[in-house]
Amino acid sequence: MDLNFTPEEQAFRAEVQAFLKDQLPKRISDKVKAGQRLTKQDQEEWHAILNARGWLANHWPEQWGGPGWSAVQKFIFDNECALAGGPRIVPFGVNMLGPVLIKYGNEAQKKYWLPRILSGADWWCQGYSEPGSGSDLASIKTTAVRGRDEQGEHYIVNGQKTWTTQGQHANMIFCLVRTNKQAKAQAGISFLLVDMGTPGVELRPIRTLDGDHEVNEVFFTDVRVPAENLVGEEDKGWTYAKYLLTYERTGIAGVGFSVAALEKLKVVAGKVQRHGRPLDQDPQFAARMAKVEIDLENMKTTNLRVIAAVAGGGVPGAESSMLKIRGTEIRQEILSLIRRAMGPYALPFIEAAQYAGDDDEPVGPEEAATAAANYFNYRKLSIFGGSNEIQKNIISKMILGL
Repeated sequence: MDLNFTPEEQAFRAEVQAFLKDQLPKRISDKVKAGQRLTKQDQEEWHAILNARGWLANHWPEQWGGPGWSAVQKFIFDNECALAGGPRIVPFGVNMLGPVLIKYGNEAQKKYWLPRILSGADWWCQGYSEPGSGSDLASIKTTAVRGRDEQGEHYIVNGQKTWTTQGQHANMIFCLVRTNKQAKAQAGISFLLVDMGTPGVELRPIRTLDGDHEVNEVFFTDVRVPAENLVGEEDKGWTYAKYLLTYERTGIAGVGFSVAALEKLKVVAGKVQRHGRPLDQDPQFAARMAKVEIDLENMKTTNLRVIAAVAGGGVPGAESSMLKIRGTEIRQEILSLIRRAMGPYALPFIEAAQYAGDDDEPVGPEEAATAAANYFNYRKLSIFGGSNEIQKNIISKMILGL
């Protein structure tokens, strides 16, 4: 594989950089670079800006609103966005449900739901994990029983989902539900689209250690869902779930965000003094920085191979698990080094400093305000999307045949 960009790809990179300079709101990029929290309005604004340019769903076919980019163009765009401080696109509709509908949905579902994902008319969340069914996703207990009455065919859903990220903003949730209790665990699951405003749906916030409301519990009590909201075939949802998870895991790798975080780490290590010299001249710290940079360069190459395979019509397999493991480990290591660089200044937790507009005098360097909060928050990277331990099992089975 030739890893050098062609003149055409370099021109595309310049086009992306010009777009970001002109269209990415500075107040949003400042928040991203500082590691501060984004509001729903911030995320919706960036979603709309990208959609207006036709660059939002850059991995979708042109037929359904994608820009028709090559794998390398997508790689360039993601990296330039991260370096410029562009927010991560809320992934549930664009990056997760969209590809599933394009591959497995019927024509009516594609024509109705895909434009609404692009326009932002629907904000989606993911109903996968349950209490006791995290990485063991096939053990889900939420049920959907099919029936018919004077209003037509429908499912009645009962159960609970948890760790539902940004569910407080969502009006729709795609769920794995058990439709056949007699079949083997994976064989009795279906993929259902549920309106969060339906009677019987209850959302309860889960407050994290830093006081943030990012995740939720969702309860379903006799929730009526139209049968046309079933994606694909009944009891075949496990196939669609696995397809979705390959996209989620590849995205979790977050190559561009690691590149941006590494740049921040280098700036921090060049400013912070230890024993009268910059931290990047400390042998032990510099060695850890060098190792994580080498790991990141290796992961870039792997990421390009996986994206190229998908662009050629393939589906990422064990490679997406590899990216998920190494990508999350690298991002966690970079955040760990930023926190370590702050030393004792990373200890105080000042909640107001997690938001833009805090005018209080910072404690230590400005990077210290969010260093520990981001370090602890992103420990989750190696858990969601299927824990890294589960990914190692997948690799062992798919590649080594164990």
